[in-house]
Amino acid sequence: MTKNRILSPALDPTPPVDPAAERMTFTVLPRFNLATLITMIEPLRIANYLASRPLYHWQILSPDGPEVPASNGLSIAAGPLDDRPRRGEAVFLLASWGAEDYAGRPLLAWLRRLSREGARLCAVELGAYPMARAGLLTGRQVAVHWSWAPGFRERHPDIAVVEQLYTPAETVLTCAGGMAGMDLMLRLIADRHGEGLAGEIADQMLHHGIRPADAPQRRTPGRGTDQFAPVLRQAIALIEANIADPLPVPEIARRLGLSQRQLERQFHRGLGCSVVQFGTLVRLQHARVLLIATKLSVREIATATGFNALSHFASAFRKCFGRRPSDYRQGWAPGEATPSWPGTLTAYLETLRQRTTRAVRDGASSFAFVSSSADPGAEKPQAWDEPPVRRRPG
Repeated sequence: MTKNRILSPALDPTPPVDPAAERMTFTVLPRFNLATLITMIEPLRIANYLASRPLYHWQILSPDGPEVPASNGLSIAAGPLDDRPRRGEAVFLLASWGAEDYAGRPLLAWLRRLSREGARLCAVELGAYPMARAGLLTGRQVAVHWSWAPGFRERHPDIAVVEQLYTPAETVLTCAGGMAGMDLMLRLIADRHGEGLAGEIADQMLHHGIRPADAPQRRTPGRGTDQFAPVLRQAIALIEANIADPLPVPEIARRLGLSQRQLERQFHRGLGCSVVQFGTLVRLQHARVLLIATKLSVREIATATGFNALSHFASAFRKCFGRRPSDYRQGWAPGEATPSWPGTLTAYLETLRQRTTRAVRDGASSFAFVSSSADPGAEKPQAWDEPPVRRRPG
């Protein structure tokens, strides 16, 4: 089988013809996200296309060249890390699968040298891991892809993680990856050449509109879901903020000024599941990221995600994802052609809706998943149309 390659030159074929042109360097690690690289380079190409002179020149480097495989199976040509001075230039480090354990000394030493020389560094997606290992993110706010943020927090508890598209800065930037790379590049172009040119580039790419740095990464349950009632968004935020020590449903309702029945009604209308079911799913999703991205034991991960017993965690994980926690220590094992991610939030919520429909039809309980794996002493979840249980304090 012919190997898939992108045969574009890794280095500038000629020096910049205009000394005012800005040079940028994209450094890639194996299994990087090719789509992110393309969305970051394309704004530069279009800027050159629209302008009367070249505004940007770029090169692609890697400590693992000369051909670096991307996560989609394509390989890209890349030059070796070089000693060219880069004071004031932007150097982007793009990494994805496996970057959490990347510890290549040549790369880390190269990044430290560039930082000392005054280059403007940017960690993209999981490029934050080697950048943190090089000691370049200490005391900074860091944007990483939301699905890996829990793992990054566990490995680097001293670094503040923010769930936004990118973090602007003069010396060290971070970017969550994906389409956020395009927004970052358009911002950099606007800062250098004006909002008008950035807007025209966005028009050429059919990218409307240009999002600010602090825009949310997600538009599905958990962040920035406009279709949900504000109180439901607030409830989801409370659940996600208390994963290690889950709030009881009555406490969530109390903080939101609702009755328990009203809160359950909001979840069933917006998500098609109960508060307990959604909270359990959020904790299990958090757990599967920790399984991949950290060296914590399964028992430690169970505790970190609010499960009182390892057996309860293992049972809930298998019921939700169809796999044991120990089977999921690698999201992309070396022997696998592609990575795996056991199920989606949408598919899981649809399964809950189907179970509820069958339960109503058959007159059975619609909470089999939660009630069969609930923590010892946990209250039985209620349907949204049941009256709340009144308990005396203490």
